[in-house]
Amino acid sequence: MKALVIGGGIAGPVTALALRKAGIESAVFEAYDSAADGVGGVLSVAPNGLAALEVVGLRPDFGEPVRTMVMADAQGHELGRITGDPSRVVWREDLYRRLRDLAAAQRIKVEHGKRLEAVETRPDGVTAIFTDGTTESGDVLVGADGIRSTVRTLIDPHAPGPEYVGLLGFGSYARESGVQADPGTMYFVFGSSFLGYWGEPDGTVAWFNNLAVPEPLTTAEIAAVPAETWMARLREAYGDDMPAKQLLAHSDTVIGAGPLEIMPSVPRWHRDRMVLVGDAAHAPSASSGQGASLAAESAVQLTRCLRDVPDLTEAFATYERLRRPRVERIAARAARTNSNKRGIGPITRLLMPLVMKTFGARAFTKDQNYRIDWDAQVSR
Repeated sequence: MKALVIGGGIAGPVTALALRKAGIESAVFEAYDSAADGVGGVLSVAPNGLAALEVVGLRPDFGEPVRTMVMADAQGHELGRITGDPSRVVWREDLYRRLRDLAAAQRIKVEHGKRLEAVETRPDGVTAIFTDGTTESGDVLVGADGIRSTVRTLIDPHAPGPEYVGLLGFGSYARESGVQADPGTMYFVFGSSFLGYWGEPDGTVAWFNNLAVPEPLTTAEIAAVPAETWMARLREAYGDDMPAKQLLAHSDTVIGAGPLEIMPSVPRWHRDRMVLVGDAAHAPSASSGQGASLAAESAVQLTRCLRDVPDLTEAFATYERLRRPRVERIAARAARTNSNKRGIGPITRLLMPLVMKTFGARAFTKDQNYRIDWDAQVSR
């Protein structure tokens, strides 16, 4: 079997690495002309995602470990605390680079400047047609081409696209702000607007936040607005919220991370010899903290199904059966978090500690403890 993997972000290389481990040939085709060096902000890889990455050979020794997550309100009252196996906070470009280097070390072909235009499927194979006029043929085509997936629309022309959740993401670093952050701890503050922060080894505090903006703006449109204009809007939005006021006052600039988007339920994950993986099938929004982790899980699970289920249609159906309930449950919870990020009222603030203790911590721990047994035979 030969697999054509469309997309060179996170899901694509992980899929190719998993396929190689299963003895399946693959090649990765990325639309952009170069690698994603210098592109993207910070993301978190949860323990379940780290376990999936370990399956394909990526050791969890990158980024900064985060073992504890603390939820608080703008008055400094702790609403909940969860401690467990460490996640890793990493720059997206660093994770890209590590996956790219691992693929190169295993002699997996990765081609840039290959934007997919069309796909031809036959009973005995599939051919990808790229906008530069070249083609590539194989046995299966994996759409790992992100939230604006071309493969998704080829599988189903009526498939939904991503939805803006009404929030723009920003981030920066604060120096000598007086805000204390315990090592290995991530803080989430639900006040006038949402803010998260953690301490860096050099004593600075890295922070990210979400600003409620009705109309979506692209990353380029955000960058076209002067940083000081965004900083003024953020300071106005947070008012006297603490520690946001301190962090913003001691930050020299701000970087726009882009709009927060979420994928609604995608009716069709596969057709003929095409199948979706990662954000192309399920993007639960950044509020889940599980986007990269779920993509890695799906890459591993898809490969197990291709390895163990001889019939391709049945392999795709088994993969969807194993993945859809989990990813849609996490996406639904992220949608509720998005709502809270726009500001919580007094009733929600009163109930949140109870909800965190009885439901939130349990669901969070269950998600992070999830593991895929690579060596087990897939049960159809």
